[in-house]
Amino acid sequence: MENNQPIGIFDSGIGGTSIWQEIHQLLPNEKTIYLADSINAPYGQKSKQEIIDLSCKNTEFLLNRDCKLIVVACNTATTNAIQELRAKYTIPFIGIEPAIKPAATNSKTQTIGILATKGTLNSELFHKATEMYQDTKIVEQVGHGLVQLIEGGQINSTEMEQLLHSYLQPMIEANIDYLVLGCSHYPYLIPQIKKILPAHIQIIDSGQAVARQTQKVLEEKVGFSSLKLPDPIFYSNTDPKVLSAILMDNYRIEKIDF
Repeated sequence: MENNQPIGIFDSGIGGTSIWQEIHQLLPNEKTIYLADSINAPYGQKSKQEIIDLSCKNTEFLLNRDCKLIVVACNTATTNAIQELRAKYTIPFIGIEPAIKPAATNSKTQTIGILATKGTLNSELFHKATEMYQDTKIVEQVGHGLVQLIEGGQINSTEMEQLLHSYLQPMIEANIDYLVLGCSHYPYLIPQIKKILPAHIQIIDSGQAVARQTQKVLEEKVGFSSLKLPDPIFYSNTDPKVLSAILMDNYRIEKIDF
């Protein structure tokens, strides 16, 4: 089944580009349109209804650009809004949730850490996921301030290093052997996190799993593109310099009033 329409991807900013990169790597012939709603970042501090409203607005933007499926490349938007999106629109949606299952299943110490936004950790979907692993101790930590620093281009700042130390040290002391990154912005912090964590603690994010699920939905429901290496398009509603720096390539980025 052939379908040359683009894949739409949105996030509360630049973090979802970590998901985009996995999709682009696995499916290089697919045209992608990425929407960074950075002006409203972080979603994790907003109410459930605000997150639903923003997610619908982002969806409409991508539907107007003829997308064939939409990847919600934001943990907070997935855990708070994806059920409403699926009920309202007929297009397939792929969400991103903290990868609790592989961490809990493989943990030797039966203790795992989850670094996520307040919006994700407080969501009903997240609580349902953690309830399945009663035998595993889950150390939750809200990553206050991390998204703002990433959006501000401050990944390697002293402030970032201090925040990560304060969040990760209690997890290390609790004897975690897996750290789950529950926000699509956080994979950009992996080099910083690795400097703090002991070598035996494994870091898990959801990027590859989301890319594989995207491939599966294309295969079963939507259809693959026959285009050869089409150029992705990125939209941002704030200064695109940070987005450009994190992509480290000369991709087309359009500044929009949105």
